[in-house]
Amino acid sequence: MKKIATTLAAAILMITSFSAFAAEENNPLKDVKSEKIISTYLEATTLGSIDLNTFLFAEDFEYRNNSNKDVFSKTEYLQFLKTQKGLVYDCKTSYELLDQSGQTCLAKATMTFENFTRVDYITLNQGKDGWKVSEVITTYANPE
Repeated sequence: MKKIATTLAAAILMITSFSAFAAEENNPLKDVKSEKIISTYLEATTLGSIDLNTFLFAEDFEYRNNSNKDVFSKTEYLQFLKTQKGLVYDCKTSYELLDQSGQTCLAKATMTFENFTRVDYITLNQGKDGWKVSEVITTYANPE
């Protein structure tokens, strides 16, 4: 009887363990290069693609808009991006890596609209879950 109880307990433990592993969501951005993270960020901001946002931003993410001095947390910025789902901006987009050293990367993304240009300075940090966007600072300029 004791052996049956032990076997049942082991079986229940195995089933709950397998269920816990099955419930974990795999991070599709975990093993990608920093360039892929930057392009995914641009897809979120200019093409309204929100599917990978939960994997894209660091927990301590901060967004700063230099033109009006607004500062937003990860939660606030994700809510904003969610309202922009499917909204495609009419702009030309490009980016360049300014520096990548060790586990830190700085990139510049330029979005050129008809009447103005938006420039995002994007800081990425690499950790156990791969590259994450940790900070974005946005500036605006009129076309020259």
